Formats: sequence, C-alpha cells, structure tokens
Amino acid sequence: MADLIRVGRISGVFGLRGHLKIEPLTDFWERFQEGRELYLKGKPVKIETSTTHKGRPLLKLEGVDSATQAEALQFEFLEGLADEEFELEEDEYYTEELVGLRVVTVDGRELGELDEVHRYPAHDVFEVGGIMIPAVKQFVRNVDIEGGTITVELIEGMEE
Repeated sequence: MADLIRVGRISGVFGLRGHLKIEPLTDFWERFQEGRELYLKGKPVKIETSTTHKGRPLLKLEGVDSATQAEALQFEFLEGLADEEFELEEDEYYTEELVGLRVVTVDGRELGELDEVHRYPAHDVFEVGGIMIPAVKQFVRNVDIEGGTITVELIEGMEE
C-alpha cells in the first residue's frame, strides 16, 4: 500500500445526511475536492460533495448517508497519498525540502540546521537549535533550496 499522511480530522457532523465537518491538517485544500479519493481507517473513500462552512471543509463521503453513520466517524483522521504533489506558489516550499537546510543570519553567522517546522494557524515557525523563528518575510529573508541555506534576520530576544 502507498504511504499515507493525515490531511484532515473529522471534527463533527453537519445536518442529517452524513456531512462531515473537517479540521484540515494540510495546506492543500485540493485534497478535499469533490470526486477525489481519501483514506479513512486505511480504506479508500470517495468525496461525493465538498463545500466550505465557517472556513473549513464540509464533506459528504460515499457510503456515509446519515447523521448516525457520520457521528461514528467523529475524531477519525482522513489520509491522502504522501507522494501526491501540488502546485506551489512562488516562495512556498514543502516542509521536507526545508528540514535539514543550513540556517544563517543576514550577517553570515551559522545557526545550525532547520530542525523542525511547527504549523500554527497564523504562520509556520522554524525551529533551529531551540531558536523559534516565525516563517514570515520579516525574519526569513531568503530560502535557497539548491544552495541548501535559509537566511534569517533575528531580532533581540529570539536567541537565548
């Protein structure tokens, strides 16, 4: 079986016909389009309809036709194919491309390798050796995938 990653979590039921409220765990909302296939409990399931409600995906999955069936799925994870690639905008990167890159300051000081990218609602945060750097243009000045570096500008208080 192909590698799967979590793309959403069923957070509730909407209506009487089995619609599911989804907490997205992906930046690629294309995964929730009508007609696409996701995985629920390791089994493929087709998205019959897809809309947005209060800024979140609202899905009707094939075979889930009542509120009772939908309630039984609450808190389950929806998964998608890990190797599926989506079109990125300029200055957007896949997390796996960034983790491990050298992080240097604008004045050339080496901070170490990017350990982890933490996802938060407002923006991602880069972690480098315990230093937390918001992944916004003010602090992340340049990402050079080919050169293997991320250039950052720190402000007072970011370093211990």
